[in-house]
Amino acid sequence: MKKLTTTLFIVAFAVLAQAHEFWLLPKKFRYKAGEEINVDLMVGESFEGEFWDLQRHRVEKLELHRLNGVKDLTKEVKPTEGNNLSFKADLAGTYLFTLKSNDAYIELEGKEFNAYLEEDGLDYILEQRRKSNSLDKKSTEYYTRFAKLLVQSGERTDNTFKKVVGLRYEIIPEQNPYDLKVGDYLTCRILYEGKPAPHTLVKVWSRVRDTSFLQNIYTENDGTIRFPISTSGPWMVSSVRMIVSEKEGAAYHSLWASLVFGI
Repeated sequence: MKKLTTTLFIVAFAVLAQAHEFWLLPKKFRYKAGEEINVDLMVGESFEGEFWDLQRHRVEKLELHRLNGVKDLTKEVKPTEGNNLSFKADLAGTYLFTLKSNDAYIELEGKEFNAYLEEDGLDYILEQRRKSNSLDKKSTEYYTRFAKLLVQSGERTDNTFKKVVGLRYEIIPEQNPYDLKVGDYLTCRILYEGKPAPHTLVKVWSRVRDTSFLQNIYTENDGTIRFPISTSGPWMVSSVRMIVSEKEGAAYHSLWASLVFGI
């Protein structure tokens, strides 16, 4: 029984290491005036996932940004399996939802942690572990989610999409996705503490029916990436940055950013 428990423990950590993307997913991306916007909080891999467990995790802040201001919706978040947020699309324009989670804790065996670093382009952390002969050692980590979602109400788009909201790790599109069509290109900026994040791995996901497609792109010196809009449907841009933990209890702190929109 002890051996079985240990095996399940390791497998659980391995699964958790892989299921690390986090995003806000609406029931649809375009709305008419007066329609209700329903948003699910999702976690998973390959732009496929399950509902985020709000019994174990916490939303520190969830805001809605529009041209006429910012509305704090944190207290409106429901700890249910899906349908975590509802808001009526009462005004025409582009809506930007932003979320910051609490700091959660994870502990991984060395092999799983190294694989996670390789998958997400965190080579500088992997090199630190190699130089310190720590590749076989387990790792402790805090992680924080920074998620953004763009939806469109009515036909009139606006510049809300490019607002820098001050998340510690943030993805900002330079064109409004709701002005784009298949065949166009989208440029995104990746900011860490308000400054461009050069040479950083960014994952660009798209979904066609039940299949996800992935582009791995590294940012330029100015922290930007540019990619083609190859299909209609849901899109997600995501990236992770890891730093040495600034508080006791873990060796590292990872910052996860995502941006979701529809074409």
